[in-house]
Amino acid sequence: MIDRRCFSATALLAVGGLAADRAAALAGRRPKRTTGATPLPALLDDLEHRTFRWFWDTGNPANGLVPDSWPNPAFCSIAAVGFALTAYPIGVARGWISRSAARARTLATLRFFDRAPQGPAADGVTGHQGFFYHFLHMDSGLRYGDVELSSVDSTMLFLGMLFAAEYFDQDHPDEREIGRLARTIYARADWEWFRRGAAAISMGWHPGQGFIARSWDGYNEGMMVNLLALGSPTHPVAANIWDAWCAPYPQCWRGSGDTRRLAFAPMFGHQYSQMWIDFRGIRDAAMRAAGLDYFENSRRETWAQRSYAIRNPMGWDGYSRDVWGLTACVGPADVEHDFKGTQRSFRSYSARGPIDEPDGYDDGTIAPTAAIGSLAFAPEIVVPATLAMHARYGPWLYGDYGFYDAFNPSFRWSDKPVQLGVVDPARGWVSRNYLGIDQGPILGAIANAKEDFIWRTMRRSGPIRLGLQRAGFTGGWLAA
Repeated sequence: MIDRRCFSATALLAVGGLAADRAAALAGRRPKRTTGATPLPALLDDLEHRTFRWFWDTGNPANGLVPDSWPNPAFCSIAAVGFALTAYPIGVARGWISRSAARARTLATLRFFDRAPQGPAADGVTGHQGFFYHFLHMDSGLRYGDVELSSVDSTMLFLGMLFAAEYFDQDHPDEREIGRLARTIYARADWEWFRRGAAAISMGWHPGQGFIARSWDGYNEGMMVNLLALGSPTHPVAANIWDAWCAPYPQCWRGSGDTRRLAFAPMFGHQYSQMWIDFRGIRDAAMRAAGLDYFENSRRETWAQRSYAIRNPMGWDGYSRDVWGLTACVGPADVEHDFKGTQRSFRSYSARGPIDEPDGYDDGTIAPTAAIGSLAFAPEIVVPATLAMHARYGPWLYGDYGFYDAFNPSFRWSDKPVQLGVVDPARGWVSRNYLGIDQGPILGAIANAKEDFIWRTMRRSGPIRLGLQRAGFTGGWLAA
């Protein structure tokens, strides 16, 4: 059973060095970057357990598929499966499930994807050219609706598989099969096909329509796509793809001095790649020229999100120095409404972030995963944010599987139909859903903040090391 204790924010702040870090944060100073394990309050342990249970309880044990969302699991998200494959070893390490149970669920997942039908047809398949469709039917595992063959969602699935291959390394027949299947499935992906003769990899492909025009270049979550494409043992792309990836960087820089950073408004763009890949102390040519690494870049962006909430240029309710965080998440509805004398647009599911950054959009919707998924970057401000959200909203925002996906304190209108949530006239709208791609960064960030759990495992991965080296990264653990 999950522990349903209440937590005192005041008592929990006095843990390890976090009290001093919080004092620095409140004074506007940035503590030194995190380089090792961080002692965390008990609420984070409870949140880690609840979030893990989401993956374990909602997944299909027969094929390992995990729903995009819960409690209305209409279809599987392959990215959520990648997060789930990463979650199972965390459950073993914490003593929540046995290694044999995690091994069985992992093996069921890999066997399904190994045998799943591939081909160019629109129906009756799971993928094509070694990649997989964004959403799948939970039972059959076949393409759901008219969704795209997704290069980035396939990448997150592959990263979960590669993590499993490194974690399950014992001399046991099932663990040997996990390693073999994970590497085989990843090796089938034809990255050069997805590059379609262009400078960069396409975001997706539809049967009968062809490739999506937008490509993975500039600074966003696509970093991991290019690194896995470079590290492929069978279909690697040319190393100059990293030049195409970095080419738009001049348009992405924001801030100056110790706030200068490559900006991307939704926080998930800074979290996804770095959940699996340890960028501390390693740099490519762009970061060597800038004098920082991508981990430091994400630490600065985490602080920038908090600063944006303090400034609150759009005047939304609920934003503060300890309640903040914008990313891709569910929202109240696709409607317009007058807010404090100004007509404002609201969205259901959407990417969100500071309006002065690339891809910025802000409708007052806060997602707990935006802050908590950055725990490993800046615990000195993320821990207070986690405690504050829990203390302020309690069970309204915190349920059986941790924090609900999102809430909007400004959206208090009962005359507007809302999606996937409820409206309270005093507290606003809150989702009653959990999304796998938002649960995953929470779980991964806690595990990495505690003990580098995912990072130190993935540092052993040959494709990760090769991809980084071919992209021009040097230093740090790559030099070992």
